[in-house]
Amino acid sequence: MSTKASSRVLNSFLAETSVLEIVNILDLLADTLFWIKDKESRVMHANSAFVVHMGRKSLHQIIGKTDLEFAPAHLAKQFLNDDKKVLGGESITDRIELNVNESENLSWYVTSKRPLFNSLGEIIGSYGMTHSLEKSNKLLSMVEPIKLPVEYIREHYAKDIRIDELAKISFLSVSALERRFTKYLGKTPKQFINQVRLERARQLLLETNRSVSEICDECGFSDKSYFSKQFKRLFMIQPSKLRKPMQENEY
Repeated sequence: MSTKASSRVLNSFLAETSVLEIVNILDLLADTLFWIKDKESRVMHANSAFVVHMGRKSLHQIIGKTDLEFAPAHLAKQFLNDDKKVLGGESITDRIELNVNESENLSWYVTSKRPLFNSLGEIIGSYGMTHSLEKSNKLLSMVEPIKLPVEYIREHYAKDIRIDELAKISFLSVSALERRFTKYLGKTPKQFINQVRLERARQLLLETNRSVSEICDECGFSDKSYFSKQFKRLFMIQPSKLRKPMQENEY
């Protein structure tokens, strides 16, 4: 069958097929989160895995809402920034990133996003999908190039990690190490170290009664004011204020 003939057959078939029926097929992907958003970054559709991941019981609880309403502030900010780029015509393909899973722990995810077009070729929204690499055989092949430095950082984040030493441990030059982090994680080694430390600090603030100073020291920050500044920049809330609402809810 020629290209033109096959295209006609395909278009004819799709014209008779319900778009919703096709989208609902994605409910069969238990470990993959799928969503569709409009130009205002409001969720218009999502599969069951996405609904569960967001801590909701039904799709109707998230339709018309943005990430700000059901995701941690720092993650919602990242998602909305991505939306702006995609709505501008950019595409994101197999980006490896650290995200918070259902257990509030850091987990590796691979994410792809695309602009959504109408029949006139106009961008009317975006769609995307992400899945945990730790539940996939793709983990080793996609993370292998940065496996050594990433594992070292996750195990020794509380220590003073020098980039030249990290490069030596990874059997790479400093420039090669930085190129790999930028390519596979979209951030520098220093930025990644900071993210791991801050995510761990957030977890300790929520799950323990240790003081902010103790957590600051335990997570590798020697300067409390710097820690507070970086924490607020990422999570958009001061460390002490993150804990207050929890303490008030206990009474």
